[in-house]
Amino acid sequence: MSPSAPLDPFPSSLPYLKRQLEAYFSGNLRDFNIPMHLEGTDFQRRVWKELQRIPYGQAISYLELARRLGDEKCLRAAARANGANPIAILIPCHRVIGSDGSLVGYGGGLDMKEYLLRLEGVLPKAPPQPRLPLAWD
Repeated sequence: MSPSAPLDPFPSSLPYLKRQLEAYFSGNLRDFNIPMHLEGTDFQRRVWKELQRIPYGQAISYLELARRLGDEKCLRAAARANGANPIAILIPCHRVIGSDGSLVGYGGGLDMKEYLLRLEGVLPKAPPQPRLPLAWD
């Protein structure tokens, strides 16, 4: 491909990604195997690789993430790299929580982070919400 050729807006892996996301959200897929090309600093790519090692159904703290990277002092830098993750869900940045178990720092919003952690069984399933009437009498 020449440098001036536009990238295909619909890569051939898109249908495969769609099937994997559907399976994930229906609770039938725990690990993605989509090829990814990540652009970031060496440190960001190290953090993103470490995020991919957090198993489905588990969460770690930002401090634990820094420890896994080999230096507790890099906690803030690791948190920034986590927040710069360009491929949320596939690179499960939602699996990193506060040291006290609180849900903090998710670009998709804390409601989405909570939803994903409930889907994966990290948090207990939410009780069913009462259905509101569709029409008022």
